[in-house]
Amino acid sequence: MHFVKKKPEDKRIDFNKKLNSNKILRVPGAYNPLTAKLIEEIGYDAVYVSGGVMSNDLGYPDIGLTTLKDVSNRSNQIARVTNLPTIVDIDTGFKSCKETIETLENYGITAIHIEDQIARKRCGHLENKELISTEKMLKKIKECVNAKKDKNFKVIARSDAKSVEGLDKMIDRCKSYIDAGAEIIFPEALKNEKEFEKVRKSLSSYLLANMTEFGKSKLLNYQELENLGYNIVLYPVTTQRLAMKNVEDGLRAIFTDGHQNNIIDKMQTRKRLYDLVDYEKYNSLDEKIYNFNTDGHE
Repeated sequence: MHFVKKKPEDKRIDFNKKLNSNKILRVPGAYNPLTAKLIEEIGYDAVYVSGGVMSNDLGYPDIGLTTLKDVSNRSNQIARVTNLPTIVDIDTGFKSCKETIETLENYGITAIHIEDQIARKRCGHLENKELISTEKMLKKIKECVNAKKDKNFKVIARSDAKSVEGLDKMIDRCKSYIDAGAEIIFPEALKNEKEFEKVRKSLSSYLLANMTEFGKSKLLNYQELENLGYNIVLYPVTTQRLAMKNVEDGLRAIFTDGHQNNIIDKMQTRKRLYDLVDYEKYNSLDEKIYNFNTDGHE
């Protein structure tokens, strides 16, 4: 139905090949399936489903209130409309890491990341985070690794320890996470080039950099991160922030002006929307029923 050619297994193989290419993978967050289609069209390497974005979209703060059902359903909706690999934030693993991995792998996800905060977690760029012990995190990572069926399904370990225990202890934790089976490490809330460089020199795994806006990390160009030896860069909340700012501005303008004539140029056209959702491709399914034509819809 979505004209997606690649099977989940193919997307995982693609992701593996991209990781081995020595080119950094650029991965924006998709807050809905339509955004995932746009991410693919523009030419990015993968799609990301942020736990914080998921919470925000439901009207919640990012403090561990979402469920496996919430996240898996949205992740499935996003992954099925794109040929790109999809990486999903599973927060602290929900109630069962085994069930979470089995569910998301069956839903066509390529990789997940799990973090070392307590269940009532918070955004990785806020203060006063609380961690679980290294031993408990190792148990979670091993449970995730043992639950996966496809060898190309990736388990990413995120550590929030830098702001709690310091950079050196975070690195020590991450070394243990690699030994437990995590192939990719996500060191959260690093401050600047010096810290990114130190982590790279200390760890042997693939590394993920989080370039979220308004946070603790300096926003670096993807080429700078590639030169520092990072393999993936996330822009997790960017699309939601862009959308919500424009939605808010537009709604306020309509409320004040009484019409939308002054903000038409800020809107995606009907023609562009129809192109993005492949309206005319559906004609190939049954021309007696599907006979759409986007001509005249500018």
